[in-house]
Amino acid sequence: MRELLDNPRADRVKAVRALAGRSARQRAGRFLVEGPQSVREAVTADLAVHDVYLSEASAARYPEIVAAADERGIRVHRASPEVLAVMSADAQEVVAVADLLATPLAAVLVTPPRLVAVLAHVRDPGNAGTVIRAADAAGADAAVLTSESVDIHNPKVVRSTAGSLFHVPVATGVDLAGGIDALRSAGLTVLAADGSGEHDLDDLLDVVGGAPDGVPDLARPTAWVFGNEAWGLSDKDRALADAVVRVPLRGRAESLNLATAATVCLYASSRAHR
Repeated sequence: MRELLDNPRADRVKAVRALAGRSARQRAGRFLVEGPQSVREAVTADLAVHDVYLSEASAARYPEIVAAADERGIRVHRASPEVLAVMSADAQEVVAVADLLATPLAAVLVTPPRLVAVLAHVRDPGNAGTVIRAADAAGADAAVLTSESVDIHNPKVVRSTAGSLFHVPVATGVDLAGGIDALRSAGLTVLAADGSGEHDLDDLLDVVGGAPDGVPDLARPTAWVFGNEAWGLSDKDRALADAVVRVPLRGRAESLNLATAATVCLYASSRAHR
């Protein structure tokens, strides 16, 4: 570990803090990774990490992060708690800086995927990050975000993925219509998740592997399309899918939030594929 960084006003500290903003990330080509869970996953993943910053206390608390960084030749810096608080108030004194992620949709489709989460016009960083985490947990092969969706390098997105951002390929900046065409050409059935869907998810689970004509078979490779938190999917976007599926609501709740509905749908497909 290098000499102690103890000046909260130092240029290096300001540069790291600035990565919370999109324009600074684009200029630097780097983004901020905050917190022990995310940094632990980052330093053990196939990710270009340049620097890790820890306090004496956090280095002692998370020796596996220091060991993994050392093994990969990543620079590990000692910093005072005051410096780390300026870099990020949410990082529990564990911060890393890594290169921006860039996965084109074509790379996702080189090996035809079995399960993909598509986020269309998803703007809330917490929701986007949670869906990526759910996709990872359900065994999805990739996530796809349209050009109108939130930046995956937004610090709240990164934190919400809890490290899954470094395990699941995430294609960004994708045109929805073009992306759906590419996924369909790769052999995936495209299902839109929407409360107005003509197909009930439970009914589809009842006919897995033997769905009648005109009914989606969840046993097939599937891309789920999830819409905006406030207005869902437009008529035009729903029309792009092969079918529209609703999650049944048996209680008095008006709806499920995006991340919860996405988790239910992704796990339904995961179960069907098993």
